[in-house]
Amino acid sequence: MDSNYMSNPVIFLIDTVFSLYILAVMLRFLLQWCKAEYYNPISQFLVKITHPPLRLMRRFIPPVGQIDTSSLVLVMALQMLADFSILLLKGIMISVGALIVLSFTQLVSLLFNIFIFAIFARAILSWVNPGSFDAASSILHSLTEPLLDTCRKFIPDIGGVDLSPLAALVLLQLAKMVILPPLHQLAGLIG
Repeated sequence: MDSNYMSNPVIFLIDTVFSLYILAVMLRFLLQWCKAEYYNPISQFLVKITHPPLRLMRRFIPPVGQIDTSSLVLVMALQMLADFSILLLKGIMISVGALIVLSFTQLVSLLFNIFIFAIFARAILSWVNPGSFDAASSILHSLTEPLLDTCRKFIPDIGGVDLSPLAALVLLQLAKMVILPPLHQLAGLIG
């Protein structure tokens, strides 16, 4: 057996556990930022699983205005720890600067993906069960409405069809294509 026999499952496990927790912290930050309903069961779940480290961090890291900086610091620290652990298991050494840029790039990509999947999910729910109200629909509405509302200002309602989700998806994909490659290049140059 080769040396990757045990390292690949460990890398998979580290990546999965860290990615899920980073997603939870990122969602908590975004839901606080867009003022989603706090008593929603999904919001409550995210608060409960992310509260222990954030409670400790908030003692040392104050918020800046409406921005929960402790959530941002936690998500960045977790992403850096995950990336460092995975690269170490692969036998790759990387500078601190490159690690910061790499982790930041992955978090920006996650942010775009959250919005892309939320818009898709909201559109599908509106087709399958229009006008219904449940915990998931409420969260998706709170998360995507600021972006879709901005798109509606530029794209009018055409014959009762709302094209703002399509416009938002195109804009998000374009932003990913414009923003992420230079960040990846920067990480490569620093590393």
